[in-house]
Amino acid sequence: MSHYRIAVFASGTGSNFQTLVDAGKAGLLGGAKVELLVCDKPNAPVVQRAHDAGVPVHVFTPKSYASREAYEIEIVGQLETLNIELVVLAGYMRLLTTVMVEKYAGRLINIHPSLLPSFPGTNAILQALNYGVKLTGATVHFVDGGMDTGPIIAQQSIEIESNATVESLSQNIHDIERELYPRVVTWFAEGRVRLMDRQVTIISNS
Repeated sequence: MSHYRIAVFASGTGSNFQTLVDAGKAGLLGGAKVELLVCDKPNAPVVQRAHDAGVPVHVFTPKSYASREAYEIEIVGQLETLNIELVVLAGYMRLLTTVMVEKYAGRLINIHPSLLPSFPGTNAILQALNYGVKLTGATVHFVDGGMDTGPIIAQQSIEIESNATVESLSQNIHDIERELYPRVVTWFAEGRVRLMDRQVTIISNS
């Protein structure tokens, strides 16, 4: 039986990458499996995680290319060769161009450590603390041409404790990300996600 093929793009430690790899191997992603890691930093810890897990890696150095579009064209070629069905951004610290966004429209998702549309971009956790909000969380959304502006697929919230620090809140959000991202990937693998304009509907599997 064929499985649902996903690629993960990451730039850092790869904790969400590891979560998805482990869930896929355990059969907890609705038949999805991580087939490729794409990374823009050759020395990022996520690269070693991929090697340890037996996941093929496509590492590139952006400065080696004439433009962002140039390296994305190369990446798209890799994705097409592997018949990738869903592209999952997991701490990938680069804005994508129309090359990727248009090619994988409706099949390109990201996770962000806030309840979008609040606190998009970098330092979202610090932004939430500084603003004094009482709730924050994680959002999985489709990727479009903007910064964390795509249609929202799923969100999970947590209360911010009065003595919370960036470090403690980051850990709490990472914990819910590890629950939320596999759940959303499973929905895609099961064919349950519907997008109409900005409205996302999850079809019941009952």
